[in-house]
Amino acid sequence: MNDVKPSSEDLAIVEQLNNDYVQSDQHNDVKRFSEFLAEDFIVQTPGVTRNRAEFLEYIAKPRPFKDLSVHDVKIRILSDVALIHGRSTYTVLADGSE
Repeated sequence: MNDVKPSSEDLAIVEQLNNDYVQSDQHNDVKRFSEFLAEDFIVQTPGVTRNRAEFLEYIAKPRPFKDLSVHDVKIRILSDVALIHGRSTYTVLADGSE
């Protein structure tokens, strides 16, 4: 892979996009999601696969959690692709579990 160190500006841009992604999820921001999801976007969660339209419809519904945040985020930029690894935490509204 590309061993060139990404610029601090590139890292800041990807970090902001990741933060936008998380906040858009927490706050049902379908408009923002639609701005940065590719037309061929597919997401897989346990037991469910959604295309872009299905995912945006899902995001429009009230979130079943609150206090979504990310931790231990590591961003790797490989040429024109960025990989983001991290851990998220949230509180489930139904029972208050974390």
